Amino acid sequence: MNETHLVVGSGEVGSALALQLAEAGKRVVVLTRSGRGPEHQLITRVSGDASNLNNLLQAAPSAVAIYNCVNPPHYDKWATEWPPLANAFLEYARTTGAVLVTCSNLYGYGPTSNKLTEDLPSNGTWVNSKVRAQMWLDAKQLNDDGVIRATEVRGSDYLSPGAQSRFGDRVVPVLKAGKGVQLLGDINQAHTFTAPADVAKLMMKIALDERAWGKAWHVPSNAPKTQLEVIQDIAKELGLNDVKVSSVPKIILGIMGVFIPVIRELNNGSYMFDAPFVMDDSAARSTFGLQPTPWDAMIKGLVAAYL
Repeated sequence: MNETHLVVGSGEVGSALALQLAEAGKRVVVLTRSGRGPEHQLITRVSGDASNLNNLLQAAPSAVAIYNCVNPPHYDKWATEWPPLANAFLEYARTTGAVLVTCSNLYGYGPTSNKLTEDLPSNGTWVNSKVRAQMWLDAKQLNDDGVIRATEVRGSDYLSPGAQSRFGDRVVPVLKAGKGVQLLGDINQAHTFTAPADVAKLMMKIALDERAWGKAWHVPSNAPKTQLEVIQDIAKELGLNDVKVSSVPKIILGIMGVFIPVIRELNNGSYMFDAPFVMDDSAARSTFGLQPTPWDAMIKGLVAAYL
């Protein structure tokens, strides 16, 4: 039996997943547009277009699992950029028999006053939320029809270095420079934050576990924090006191959204930070025995990346 694991994407989740698999002794192929990815003797890095089934098959003619860790390049063009990718992953799973494991988010639920659980309906009200919801509905239908085996993991906003996190490039260097920071949304609302490494850990754990197939799973994450509390924790780790934190005025974001498509999409998802946004991860914890990376370790790792 071929034990290759095909990881598509080498962002924070894809890179962490590839390394976790390799460190567990698994053969890994990482496919990206650039051909870049983490280095390990069991990791082979390949460049190619993941929306092309032939590229996927050339990278790994067969695999036990394919992991969708892709981030389309344009946040405001998901409606056109995601479907070809999603369809290629589905076809690869159908052709090879590989389990499809997708890294997703909480967009698909849409606005809700409920605590977020996996059994909430897909009521996305904006383009990007509808795209992510439909991707899972398509995969689940094929899974339920016995055509493929598929599962999906859903994390909340990442707390990590880099541009993908609200608290990475936009926050830590600014605080280090002694400046105040402006954030999107209400800085005093409880919000769940997820470690990318924990997303990868859950993806690896459930890929070949038949209990996971046909279902979505929330990534084990720490107790919710407000954005203000996160900034205060980062500042403490930097040895700072009395940092200035504020919200970008909604009227400014509204005006910017008229002219900047990415801001417009971010505004569509503003409900996630304008009220409590808390994710229930009890199903994954109880089923697979996983726990999140401790909060203090997440903060230390975030800050250390900028020292």
